[in-house]
Amino acid sequence: MSDENSQEHPQLRLISWNMTFACNLRCPHCYIDAEERAGKGELSTEEGKMLIDQIVAVSKPILILSGGEPLLRADVFELARYATRKGLTVAMGTNGTLITDSVAKELKSSGVTAVAISIDSSVPERHDAFRGVKDSWKRALEGIDACIERGITVQVNTTVTQQNYAEIDDIMALAEEHGARSFHLFFLVPTGRGKAIEDISAEMYEQMLDDTLDKIAYGKYKLDIRPVCAPQFMRIASQKGLSLEKWRRGCIAGLAYCRIYPTGEVTPCPYLPIKLGSIRETPFRDIWFNSPVLKAIRDLDRLKGKCRICEYRAICGGCRARAYGLTSFVDVCGGLQEPAELKGDYLAEEPWCPYRPRGNHTTKK
Repeated sequence: MSDENSQEHPQLRLISWNMTFACNLRCPHCYIDAEERAGKGELSTEEGKMLIDQIVAVSKPILILSGGEPLLRADVFELARYATRKGLTVAMGTNGTLITDSVAKELKSSGVTAVAISIDSSVPERHDAFRGVKDSWKRALEGIDACIERGITVQVNTTVTQQNYAEIDDIMALAEEHGARSFHLFFLVPTGRGKAIEDISAEMYEQMLDDTLDKIAYGKYKLDIRPVCAPQFMRIASQKGLSLEKWRRGCIAGLAYCRIYPTGEVTPCPYLPIKLGSIRETPFRDIWFNSPVLKAIRDLDRLKGKCRICEYRAICGGCRARAYGLTSFVDVCGGLQEPAELKGDYLAEEPWCPYRPRGNHTTKK
């Protein structure tokens, strides 16, 4: 085993719980194909508390309450309080449209310390068209303002698409204007309804990463900016001579992060729908430490193609979800892609990375 691997002691630092399938918007890139109503088999309140107890038995990670739209769960504040009392740092991923001052007050009192809200355009009509609901842009910004007023840290999330590629700078400026502390720039992964969206090209992908890292290097914004689902940003940052300390690694799926599906299945990340086990059947500790899939992801010597020989593999790792999605022939049946058995190659080389490794990286045989 190479010293750069973290197979022996994988420290869980971040976990995302898709609490519900229910959502009040209809976004074309939704990875769980959320709808207006809650889906069958979602973890109950008591099962949610059991999940939290099982997580705490492993470590004290940041718990992200997500969805669908988590604020549509009647017990969301109860579960947030429970997790907070158990010593977890609780955050929330939301579309922001349901956050009024009273909701922000309740979020704060239940222990939610940070909220991530998605903004897809600096132009209201474009955001609304993408989200499928009129006035969703206005309500999302009102949600941001309400959270900041109540002392909740705000992160703005934006997914890069063909439609908003030219206005990412404007969205960053909008986020900073409204007092957001951080900005996460997501890159599309072909899963769920996202399978039907025409992605940006590999060249556009690389250029966007380069431009974003220049903004960081020159301090254009006070925002804490991070590309997401684009682990090769670490290679580009290294090439630019930027400090890598605050980011640690490009992709942390399976190493320091995983996802809980609404019905209790554990997957390496929200965009990699490989079922590792269900917390209804197997304790989370056993899944996290003993899953063969997670052990494979943690072993860099098992990567394939150019990722295996790349000199940046330890700080990048390639997007395992994109590799899986583009080698998978899954019929997503209208968008819903439930956690399932293996149907693609999650160890394949990162298909959207144009970098040619020097080929002088040695691995243990």
